[in-house]
Amino acid sequence: MPGESDRLRFHLWQGLSRRVQDIASTHRGRLPAALPTVSEDDHQPVEKTTDNAAAGSRAGRHAQSLFEAVQALTRTGRSHSSVPRELGLDRRTVRKYARARTWQEVMRRPPRKPSTLDAYLGYLRQCWDEGQHSAKILHEELQVKGYLGHYQRVKMAVAPLRRGLPIDEPRERPPSPRETARCITTHPHRRSLHINERLPRLLDHCPELKLTHDLVRRFATMLDNRDAAPPPAWLGDLKRSGLAPLVGLARAFHEDRYAVAQGTRSSYNSGVNEGRITDVKLQKRIMAVRAGVRLLRHRVVLIAHLRRRHADRPTVSPR
Repeated sequence: MPGESDRLRFHLWQGLSRRVQDIASTHRGRLPAALPTVSEDDHQPVEKTTDNAAAGSRAGRHAQSLFEAVQALTRTGRSHSSVPRELGLDRRTVRKYARARTWQEVMRRPPRKPSTLDAYLGYLRQCWDEGQHSAKILHEELQVKGYLGHYQRVKMAVAPLRRGLPIDEPRERPPSPRETARCITTHPHRRSLHINERLPRLLDHCPELKLTHDLVRRFATMLDNRDAAPPPAWLGDLKRSGLAPLVGLARAFHEDRYAVAQGTRSSYNSGVNEGRITDVKLQKRIMAVRAGVRLLRHRVVLIAHLRRRHADRPTVSPR
């Protein structure tokens, strides 16, 4: 039946995607390898200046004293549950200071997210060096150049310059396990240039994710070609991969091998149906207690009409 094979095809790919995310979570420590390498000459002076300024601040002295107190007690063999009672601190605070190697790690803020001001940071720094230190005037000059952001963002950007620190430029964050799984399961032709730059670095650094990527692409080829012959060999490679999520998936696929073969050969997928269900759930949450059944039904029908594509033929999206 088309409907039955329809659901099988979707859930086969969904089950594999979840296993990929589990593998990425297991190797979370290697995900920063996707970021481009930063030379020590470019990175060290900024951190050194920031740490020196933080050491002289009130917050820096407080963090340093807490770090020394927590480290002194944990080095004696005290547990993380007894140290909070003695120091009068929260257990999570003690755990944070106990795991840190230096007090600067506790003080260092997470990388700032990119913003609309990033394209104007060079001009902002140039104006500051030329003697213009008024955030209001700087904001007006940036507006002339096309900046549409708020004045408050410019004021926060120049705040480090007033303390003799460099502008807090955005630093790229490593991908999360979910983002890594999405990159691996996305068809190569549909990946963005940003993903195509990061993914090869990550796969070269992590053999487990590289093996997972190769197995995922092989299974995607089977689904695209609707070929049920290769699965036995593919299942054998899953079992020999040594990765627990893939070994468990191979066992589940082997138990339902006839359904897997049917889902692989099917020309249908349930992406459209699952999308409709997601739309219904979203509208229910958005309009809860604020709309009756008639309005909810009308919104769902309109969204289904807007999302309808190629209604006369089954939709098979590249994986």
